[in-house]
Amino acid sequence: MTYMFEYPEYLKIKLPKKTARRYPAYELYLYGEGNYAEENKNLVLTGIPVLFLPGNAGSYKQVRSLGSIALRKAEDLDFKYHFNFFTVNFNEELVALYGGTLQRQTKFVHECIKVILKLYRDREFAPSSVAIVGHSMGGLVARALLTLKNFKPELINLLITQATPHVAPVMPLDKYITDFYTAVSNHWILNAQELRNLTTLSVAGGFRDYQVRSGLAFLPRLSQQDSALSVVSSAVPRAWASTDHLSIVWCKELILATIRAFFDLIDENTRQITEDPKKRMSVLNHHFVRHPGKIFEENPEAFTELTGDFMWIEVKTSKWTYSVYNDSDGKYFVFPLASHRKSYSHVYCENSMLDTSSWIYGCMDSNSSTCLEATDLSWRAELLPTIKVVILKLQDYPSLSHIVILVPPTVGNKFALDCEFFKEDSRTVQLPVTNLFSFGLSSSKILLNSTGLLYNVQLQHFNQVYQAFRIYIESHCQSPNEKTSVYRLHIPWSHEDSVTVAKVPSSSEISAKLHVAQPGNDSRVPVLNIYSSSDCQYEVILKTSFLQILGQIIRFHAGALPVYVVSNILLTYGGQLSTLISTGQCSEFSLELIRTAKPYKVEPIISIVVFLKGFNWFREIWDSLSLPEVDAAVLSSQDVWFPLVSLILFLLGAGIAYWSAVFFSASLRVFSTLWLILIRPTVLQKDNKLFTYRRLCVMGSLALVSWTTCGALAVFIIYLQYLFKVIKLHVNVGAEKNMLNGDSDCSKETSQNSSRHTVKSRSLIDLTSEPTQSLSNSTTIAETVNSLKIHLTILYLFTWIVLLNLPSLVYWFKNLRYNVRLDPDPCRSTAIILVCILEILMNSTTSEVKSSKLLKIAAKVPLPLSVAMLAFGRMHLYKVPHFVTFSLLLHVLCCLV
Repeated sequence: MTYMFEYPEYLKIKLPKKTARRYPAYELYLYGEGNYAEENKNLVLTGIPVLFLPGNAGSYKQVRSLGSIALRKAEDLDFKYHFNFFTVNFNEELVALYGGTLQRQTKFVHECIKVILKLYRDREFAPSSVAIVGHSMGGLVARALLTLKNFKPELINLLITQATPHVAPVMPLDKYITDFYTAVSNHWILNAQELRNLTTLSVAGGFRDYQVRSGLAFLPRLSQQDSALSVVSSAVPRAWASTDHLSIVWCKELILATIRAFFDLIDENTRQITEDPKKRMSVLNHHFVRHPGKIFEENPEAFTELTGDFMWIEVKTSKWTYSVYNDSDGKYFVFPLASHRKSYSHVYCENSMLDTSSWIYGCMDSNSSTCLEATDLSWRAELLPTIKVVILKLQDYPSLSHIVILVPPTVGNKFALDCEFFKEDSRTVQLPVTNLFSFGLSSSKILLNSTGLLYNVQLQHFNQVYQAFRIYIESHCQSPNEKTSVYRLHIPWSHEDSVTVAKVPSSSEISAKLHVAQPGNDSRVPVLNIYSSSDCQYEVILKTSFLQILGQIIRFHAGALPVYVVSNILLTYGGQLSTLISTGQCSEFSLELIRTAKPYKVEPIISIVVFLKGFNWFREIWDSLSLPEVDAAVLSSQDVWFPLVSLILFLLGAGIAYWSAVFFSASLRVFSTLWLILIRPTVLQKDNKLFTYRRLCVMGSLALVSWTTCGALAVFIIYLQYLFKVIKLHVNVGAEKNMLNGDSDCSKETSQNSSRHTVKSRSLIDLTSEPTQSLSNSTTIAETVNSLKIHLTILYLFTWIVLLNLPSLVYWFKNLRYNVRLDPDPCRSTAIILVCILEILMNSTTSEVKSSKLLKIAAKVPLPLSVAMLAFGRMHLYKVPHFVTFSLLLHVLCCLV
């Protein structure tokens, strides 16, 4: 974790009055520490401007990791170059859950950029652009700058995003988020050529980021591939670790890589970030994709003089190992290639000294065992956690006569070098992955018997995101060994490699999962690279991991679970109305859920539609009806969908609906019990009028609240009112049952007394009337119980609607001091309709609904609504309340007609 050497300070930048008045909740700061902060209080800035944008509920103070590391780096260079880190305070807004302010944030950032550049006006090396680092949704806001009409693209030349969901929103809870994403994506696609001068780097957190899966953080594959780069933190050199959503901001290894890249991007002539897009991409590839273990050089020299009074030693064997400790004499080891070209195709060398000096060269002088001038092959090397490795294909270097390994004087140092010549076929092994439905019962095994230094295990048929495996690597050594082995799972079509370091002999476990599915036009295969120890044998065992498969499904589709839960509840609600028609009684929620919530009622219809969408005639009919795209078809085009996913999600949704309903009912019982203890129960007043003056006033008041403040607030108020009504109904049902039990006990006692004594005829008449009265009470209680059951289901259904609208309520409440009215409001119109519907429903009974002519329609409609909800609501959660509202509206009509 990064840390500050001095106390961090944030200098507030004064904004123009017009900007400050338009955006009262937002602020701009300059980061500083110690003397650097004191010097910048007068805002006489001479550095390179970098703007940090926090994400969802993020703090502007998160810039301190970048700012502090950059300050230390500048101090090491005696402030030859330095960066000024600015940061924006977005008031920790929940922009990932409420998208109404995304456009406002984008416009404010534009104003901030203009203010920042004005601070450097009339300076000797005044910048003309600003580099931006955006965390989470801050990265999307940075990309959205280019969609503004009056924004000049040349104001940004470098954009680095951290765990930003570029592809789609994690939780599309309102239309504003999806519209914002659509506008940004379309602009970047249509203006791809114009954006080639902007270099973009997206860094994802890997599997530890449970908020934004890494697949969403990969920039869309556009034509400007030479100006955009997407990587996962586990593949970043010198980091090799996954980060969670917040730690990606302060992970020291990633911050160091970012700051090193910033300093390497500086143009010595302008003392600003270079305007050359090719150099920018070269620097980013050096620090974030493939690090050769050397300090970045834009144009390394083609030839290097091998100087020094070192001993030259010729090595003719195909395999060579050398270890050295505290040796004051340097050596050159020369490997002639002429004798190896016919027998071998590649040469592999590894070096355990991790400094940044050159160590391997190629010589073109075939007449001598020494050479004074050679090409530096160290740039072909790759840095791994414990070694530097280089693999050279001999066919690619026909002019090389020798390979030279430099061993410098090692006073106080200990390191080892290994080299070998090999045929590629002999070190490449194919391992087919196990079947998805093997559930770990079967396995694929392979034994690597040779004593080579490198093995490539190709994982055949591993190309889908729902595949997940556990790979066990057991190493057996002939002699005690202090070396380590490095295992790298390399995914060729995206930068999402994972690296594992293990001592030998040992048993290691590697999880094999994908962030991005294999593109259709890519035939490459994932490879497990084993950088091994020479005297060890390795056994690789691969098994399917069922739990990790479920984890992948949850990782990719957890955002759609609320849709499946509400769909199950809606099917149950329709089933209860059906039993009310057929038997006159309303069934229990749990029993009806088991009976009616069946996936075969919903999924086949969606699958048929997706299948028919592949035909042109059906697509034309679909488009002519102006119907939206089916979400399953969109997910299939993104290679993150297969038929069993929907079945698993439906079953998970049913399980969540069942157990949350059990918890919900238990909670209501607890509240009703407390009510009985604290307040004496009264008999529920029977009021057959659905419309009263008081109820109309409540409707009007809540509609006014929705229109003038926040629609989610009105929804929450009517929800509390409904909850109170159901608890009171629950209490009265219990009280009436107790009274009925008391009456029946009294009736039994009276009957016993009548058998012992003779009574008058009037007493006999009274006794015969008691069973009739008891029967009437039983019928009344049965109707009340039926009403309670249907009210519980409606309230449970409405609970999920409240939860989906809750983020906008939280946002409104948090920003209440700036504006009383939420604008824009994603649920204002829906809230007004729901208020009117629920105010009527909470006072209705099943006896009113039974006699309605519309009840059959109301009971059948939930099924097609559930189908439509799953078809169009998986990627658009904000559509879910609309389907529920329509179903409840039919229930209200049943009460009236």
